[in-house]
Amino acid sequence: MGVADRGRPVLLVLDDLQWAGAETLDLFADLIERSFQRAVLVVGTYRDVEVPSRLRELLGRVARAEPVRVRLGGLPEEAVGELVRAVAHRPVTAETARAVRQRSGGNPFFVREIARLYAADGTAALSQVPDGVRDIVRRRLAALPPGARTVLRQAAVLGPVVDLDALAALTGDEDAVLDAVEAGAGAGFLAVDQRRPERVEFAHDLVHETLYGDLSALRRARLHAALGEILERLRPDAVEAIAHHLVSAGTRAPAARTADFATRAARRAEARGAPHEAARLWGAALDAYDRGRTEADDAAGARTDAYDTAGTGARTRERLTLLMGLVRNLAVTGALAEARRHRADALVAAEATGDPELTARVIGAFDVPGIWARNDDEPLSRRIVAAALRTLDALPDDASPGRRAVRCRLLSTVAMETRGSRTGIGADAAREAETLARAAMEEAPGAEEPAALLAFALNGRYLHTFHRAGLAPERARVGAELTDLAARHGLVPFEVLGHLMLLQAHSALAEFDRADAHAAAVDRLAERHGLPLVGVFTQWYGALRAAVAGRMEEAETASRAAARRMRGSGMSGMDGLLEAALECLAVQGGGGESGWGSDGESGAGADPRQAVPRDQLLEARLCLRARAALRGTDVPRDVLDALYRDLLPAAGELAGAGSGVLTLEPVAQYLGDLALALGRPATAATHYRQALALAERAGAPHWERTLLRRSATLDSQKP
Repeated sequence: MGVADRGRPVLLVLDDLQWAGAETLDLFADLIERSFQRAVLVVGTYRDVEVPSRLRELLGRVARAEPVRVRLGGLPEEAVGELVRAVAHRPVTAETARAVRQRSGGNPFFVREIARLYAADGTAALSQVPDGVRDIVRRRLAALPPGARTVLRQAAVLGPVVDLDALAALTGDEDAVLDAVEAGAGAGFLAVDQRRPERVEFAHDLVHETLYGDLSALRRARLHAALGEILERLRPDAVEAIAHHLVSAGTRAPAARTADFATRAARRAEARGAPHEAARLWGAALDAYDRGRTEADDAAGARTDAYDTAGTGARTRERLTLLMGLVRNLAVTGALAEARRHRADALVAAEATGDPELTARVIGAFDVPGIWARNDDEPLSRRIVAAALRTLDALPDDASPGRRAVRCRLLSTVAMETRGSRTGIGADAAREAETLARAAMEEAPGAEEPAALLAFALNGRYLHTFHRAGLAPERARVGAELTDLAARHGLVPFEVLGHLMLLQAHSALAEFDRADAHAAAVDRLAERHGLPLVGVFTQWYGALRAAVAGRMEEAETASRAAARRMRGSGMSGMDGLLEAALECLAVQGGGGESGWGSDGESGAGADPRQAVPRDQLLEARLCLRARAALRGTDVPRDVLDALYRDLLPAAGELAGAGSGVLTLEPVAQYLGDLALALGRPATAATHYRQALALAERAGAPHWERTLLRRSATLDSQKP
């Protein structure tokens, strides 16, 4: 230390003191105890989970010098993200950084190991344990006493949070559990809340998953089965935990108990807005139920009473209840094709029983929100409507609350499954369902069941507000009521639906500040509750916003990306959106007529007298037909006049923006063009002024320029 003696300050750092030998530690202590002429800063680092006896002796020796002790925790989320980006050389979202922080506890080595996996495997790495991490955990575990190792592995079966009472019951030795917890905390495997010592959890996910993964499947199943029994005795209200252990035990757990607890846990998951968890649990309950029936049938052998009629009917009802719970949550989480397949099977099985009550329950159980006004599977929808109408006829209306609720769900289903139709059956069903639901709300305003009935009925009503143009204000009112109702009663899927309704309605009205707020709310709810398909709608909305602002290349790129994301989603009722969006972009650039709608979908390639599909693209299709008619020759005046009258109620809207997906210019611009062709220049001027006001409100300078030119041309033609 001659440099310090000569008057120059010195910084000396000794890293990983836990691995230092006795001579190095003695030198370190001598440096701390020695006096120097100038400042000397000595820094020693060590892992506090690996403190050998010689290092403890050093710490006691230097305590007289009153060193500053700084305990370093894990890296914060932002730093984790930066480290993953630096190691993986690929983008890292805030969600990914948060997941890595959760799994690693912020340990820099663990973060780097996950980052290396992330570089190769992407987000799949977030469910893996890197080999390097696994090796370190195993090495540290091997340093513990054998009894502690055994108890820690048993604790891993309990989950990330360790229930000490259950663990003591499992091992039969409370002292051994406490010894293992102390050893595990000292080794950095467990974290003990000092304010609540009974709360013990694994320090981070990687440790827990390594210990759990090192158990054989046979041992895990037996431990899960034992823990299911223990928790059922100690904490009978811990339904989710009991269900987890019974399901994880597989055939080691009794099928009936597994089905029961999985069903109860699934209902709780639905109630708290966790559809992925609910779908998994409904599926597990169904599997356990089927296993139980198989075991019972095998045990019954050839006994003639094994399949008595009453027993068979009861089994069918039980199984269909489980199946429809699965179907409902598969649909909410985006597995639409699988949900439709199971739903069709359930309908056939229910009607085969000849029991209208059961059929009504199966049909009404599918209270899944729907935003688009065209069905994904028209043949299935027709079958469901026919079955619902037959069931309504078969069930006498005895005016009881229960029967009214059944009728309300059946009528709402009819409304949902007839969206886009012209028969009037769906609209009538929607009105009656809403009346019944509002009556139920008046009788029990705070109850969840009437609120769910009204939410479903409002959805049906919304899907029948596309029979004519210009109904965005009505849809905004429905959306506002639904959003408020769903938020108050914890109906998360319907709350998301309400925000999407409002996004569409306010887009149509060029109220983009409001639409933006609802898009943000949708994304927040989707992230919080794991609703992957919802993001497709806000991605389409981003394309619409770019189009409104005149950023056509960006809008095209965003539209193509949204269409790719939607591919394979099962939302076949929205097929053709990309072609429609590209046509609308081309029209605004002076082109268009690319062929979208040659089958009658739009005006560009369709007979102007042909009926127009009634959905969110109604105004866009009518405007494209008007454009094609105005560009054509020998178009009868009555055709132009009919188009004008059809579009007039939407004069205050943007054409197509009510889809939340695509847009043309303001409807009033097309009305002005039609009025001019019909020889009504004064009316045309009024429409152009209205369109200009909408363009200004929307923040669309390219539309403003077009409308100013039209108005100037019209003014120049005045006598």
